[in-house]
Amino acid sequence: MDFLTLFAIYVVVVLTCIVLVCKYSGQQQTPFNILFNSVVKVVAPITPKWLQRFSQWTMHRLFHQRNNMFIYLHVLLECAVYAEFTFEVFGFCREMDTTLTSLSVPYILLAVKTFFFYLCIKRDPGTVTKRKVAAQLHIYPYDRRLFHPGVSCPTCQLVKPARSKHCRVCNRCVQRFDHHCVWVNNCIGAQNTRYFLLYLFSVCAMAGDMALLTADMLLHAVLHSGLLRASYIDEYGEQQPAGPLFVVQHLFLTFPRVIFMLGFLVFVFFLLAGYALFHSYLALVNQTSNEWYKSRGYVCQHCHPTTTADHLCSPAPDHSKRYYYSRGPLKNLGEIFFPPKPVQKKDN
Repeated sequence: MDFLTLFAIYVVVVLTCIVLVCKYSGQQQTPFNILFNSVVKVVAPITPKWLQRFSQWTMHRLFHQRNNMFIYLHVLLECAVYAEFTFEVFGFCREMDTTLTSLSVPYILLAVKTFFFYLCIKRDPGTVTKRKVAAQLHIYPYDRRLFHPGVSCPTCQLVKPARSKHCRVCNRCVQRFDHHCVWVNNCIGAQNTRYFLLYLFSVCAMAGDMALLTADMLLHAVLHSGLLRASYIDEYGEQQPAGPLFVVQHLFLTFPRVIFMLGFLVFVFFLLAGYALFHSYLALVNQTSNEWYKSRGYVCQHCHPTTTADHLCSPAPDHSKRYYYSRGPLKNLGEIFFPPKPVQKKDN
């Protein structure tokens, strides 16, 4: 039972981390930042300079520059899961007379997911360029709360359209910027949000279907082995009926890789299902995660008391309208799947 205890502790720690991330997202000071800064202060004096420089270079390379590392990690994890499913679960399911149609669903979902994954990586998210910026400025009005007219990007040297943001990783301004996703090594913006949503739902469906097939296989293995009617001799020499914990421990010892795969699939399903539902909510109210993040801790620099009277927020913005760009759920979804494109005016 020691193995089960360690696994339970692992699950609790992972779930706690997820809850903390959800609770403190959008806040500057979080337990993670405080803990990380404290560890750095303690470890830095005893860490060699070359190791510090290497760590800083590695972190900068992974999270502040475009690279394919997380794409390779994504593919590696996917290959490991599908290899385990194919070589162990698939055979057991065939012996249980599971139909080939049911067993082919994960592979069909894999093909669908790969298609949307590729589109997320390759499609332009809606880069603001000198050629298109004049038309992009007219796609969305400025809400004068989070987005203000006449503001230029100091890096791109272009006037920023409403709902755009400069991505420091990609070094470009993106129309209707949502976030930069390291797993696809690309920004999520106006032109590829639909692919990102479909990618999330296809991964959830893939993980959920494989988890159900694996759980069904384990359930049949328990029923056919007669473990529920079995008994064992405990440490006091007394005969005890095999309870749920005994069955779980037996499954861990008999199918260790399958159990860990099932745990990973369940973890991925719930994590990405929550993330997909969050982005679905944002799509229904026509809000990006960048706008949601800013609105949670909203402090408008142009409305600061120390600014002059001719600041950009005059007249005062309407703070009561939280979802400024919402036009109703159906039209909002239509805007996601059929995003408005900048129309270039022809010279007469």
